[in-house]
Amino acid sequence: MSLIRQVKLGIRKTLRKVKTTLSGAEKSYIPLIRLEGVIGGKGYGKKGLCLDAIKSGLDDAFAFDDTSDIVAIIINSPGGSPSQSSLIYKYLCHLKAKKNKKILAFIEDVAASGGYYIACAADEIYADNHSITGSIGVVSGGFGFTKAIEKLGVERRVHTSGENKSMLDPFSPEKPDDIEHLKSIQGDIHAIFKQVVTDSRGDKLQNPQENELFTGKFWVAERAKMLGLIDDIQTIEQVMFTRYGKKYKIVPMALDKRGFFEKRFGMFASDIADNLTENIELMTKTSLWNRFLG
Repeated sequence: MSLIRQVKLGIRKTLRKVKTTLSGAEKSYIPLIRLEGVIGGKGYGKKGLCLDAIKSGLDDAFAFDDTSDIVAIIINSPGGSPSQSSLIYKYLCHLKAKKNKKILAFIEDVAASGGYYIACAADEIYADNHSITGSIGVVSGGFGFTKAIEKLGVERRVHTSGENKSMLDPFSPEKPDDIEHLKSIQGDIHAIFKQVVTDSRGDKLQNPQENELFTGKFWVAERAKMLGLIDDIQTIEQVMFTRYGKKYKIVPMALDKRGFFEKRFGMFASDIADNLTENIELMTKTSLWNRFLG
């Protein structure tokens, strides 16, 4: 954490103490982090929900108030990159151990796949009645263009050093060995995901095999609660009021996820710079949301 940010946090802590002393009413200040969107890269010059983009904001939230033992996280994500999901999960676990704080996660529309992976860093998970969660699995999607380039009269030329370097090339026919290798990688990633969920939820999980918890299925909140994927169906206000009565204040923390162009020239310039690549990526990422949202 930079010296300037440390000074700013120190000033804010002092001001809160002065305000509490003058008012005579002690409050618990609950830092709130919002983790929203597809996990991973968002396009050229821009970032989606990835650790590098939110790390400083996470640090601020856990250093926000020494008197508070809770950090609240709102999650609204259909998943995305397994690596970034894992990195964010691990960093949250690191911070709560380092700062001796609990994490309370609150699911909005959806916390599925990588979104649920991140939620597993929480000590308690809550959701709305309509929230969707689960999808504990691994998926890899793409397109095959072999017939299209044949019709266009295009000749595919690929030169590699290493016989598997062009594995799963979308402009070449699929090979059984390539598919087998991909499924092996997916199986390894899936095994790690299952272990994270098992370690996090422990005995709360209800008959994982019988209830197909690790098959990629997803559920609304009531069913997710029965299966042990979440702890209860409550809003953040309900949970905090039960804990603190009226003596609390939720403080949203900024997580700056803007990319280079977006920070310096605004959304319009960023959209121009990213237009070509993002239109292709948008089809895939929109399908992630559409899978879970009506």
